[in-house]
Amino acid sequence: MARELDKIDQRILKELELDGRLSIVELATRVNLTNTPCSERVKRLERAGYISGYRAILNMEKLGLGHLTVVQVSLAATAGNNSLDVFSEAVRNVPEIESCLMVAGSFDYLLTVRTRDIAHFRQVLGNKINNLPGIRHTNSFAVMENVK
Repeated sequence: MARELDKIDQRILKELELDGRLSIVELATRVNLTNTPCSERVKRLERAGYISGYRAILNMEKLGLGHLTVVQVSLAATAGNNSLDVFSEAVRNVPEIESCLMVAGSFDYLLTVRTRDIAHFRQVLGNKINNLPGIRHTNSFAVMENVK
């Protein structure tokens, strides 16, 4: 049975979510613990799977990939075959697709696509996304601002 998180565990998770590079000393200060108990809690949270990893958040503008588009994907058929699995596997091979979420609703998948600009997006849409297996149609939405 999973152990319930107390308020200190929750504060540790929140602080690490904001800055995964915090030292144990700084983290302990922020959550009002001494270093050893704080370190032990972090290790326990990692072992229990509450912390699945640490990563850098890249500045996509500086990397030349500042254009973000959200794409709704509807598949031609989803029942009785492996079209969902085939699509999910194929989408992993398109490097411009930043994320792919299977959703319940009026369409099947929601993609976020990172490109240099709208011309690059049109190329990715025409040459890669629209050629993914099982697609019936797509709707694309250029992101004007990432608010949160």
